[in-house]
Amino acid sequence: MNLFQRNQSITFIVAVVALVVAFVGAIVFGAADIRLADVAKAFFTTESNENILIIREIRLPREVAAMVVGAALAVSGAIMQGLTRNPLADPGLFGLTAGATAGLAIMIAFFPATGYIGIMIGCFLGAAVGAILVFGIGSAKRGGFSPFRIVLAGAAVSTFLYAIAEGIGIYFKISKDVSMWTAGGLIGTNWTQLSIVVPVIVIGCVVAIWLSRQLSILSLDEELSVGLGQRTTQIKTALFIVIVLLAGASVALVGNLVFIGLMIPHIVRWIIGTDYRMIIPMSVIVGATFMLVADTAARTLNAPYETPLAAITSFIGLPFFLYIIHKGGRTFS
Repeated sequence: MNLFQRNQSITFIVAVVALVVAFVGAIVFGAADIRLADVAKAFFTTESNENILIIREIRLPREVAAMVVGAALAVSGAIMQGLTRNPLADPGLFGLTAGATAGLAIMIAFFPATGYIGIMIGCFLGAAVGAILVFGIGSAKRGGFSPFRIVLAGAAVSTFLYAIAEGIGIYFKISKDVSMWTAGGLIGTNWTQLSIVVPVIVIGCVVAIWLSRQLSILSLDEELSVGLGQRTTQIKTALFIVIVLLAGASVALVGNLVFIGLMIPHIVRWIIGTDYRMIIPMSVIVGATFMLVADTAARTLNAPYETPLAAITSFIGLPFFLYIIHKGGRTFS
């Protein structure tokens, strides 16, 4: 047990402080010159000027989106790793985001009048189909899941579903619309989108925290869970629905962002231990903080031009993924 695990309350306080600092930094830094005084006025007064309007209508919804998406992807990754006992589990690697993208393309092509709610429903259904395909293929062979087999299944299914999305985009001449969603960025996020997505993600995270004790037991041994009287089928179903909601809502809001659901749970386990009653809430905080920092970097590295957020997360996540494989899943041990 490391120093962080012995002082969990202090660790949570430090994590929350880091989140607040990252949030303020994300509001202040960017192409436009924003001062802390402008931030205070935007939050606590009714004054209005150019900088305050930039904060209220552009940066604030964007950074709220960054926080909820980071939290959603981190929590969904933590749940997947706990359920499958697979250190390589991630919504992006296991076909959920690819399925959500395919569902998004189908909704834009066939049901354009349904609006943003319809797009979200398409993302949810697509994410569910992607997950079912990956887990079905990954467990088809005798011996059940293996970390590498399910990753290969995820790669194959993701490629197939991305091809469907691209094919629909080309055939129906909506490639530009689909690409705007799948680029993996927060440009253009608005309060209307957030009013639909945020409640879904908040509910998903709350349910995940509520089921975190059962997930801790499932992550150790399913027979132990049954022996303790848990209704494992119902719990797995509820957690699967949570994963689909979180991954689908994330794609509906910002498109494809991989490796966040892989990295954050491993970092959190190193910080706080292996109890999912601690992992899930800490994943919310650390995931939100990571996305704020990544989005700030995307806006400032080459200002006034923007670096793709998906490129930044992939640049960090790919070496992390390879390191986990090299360590056999024992990250930071």
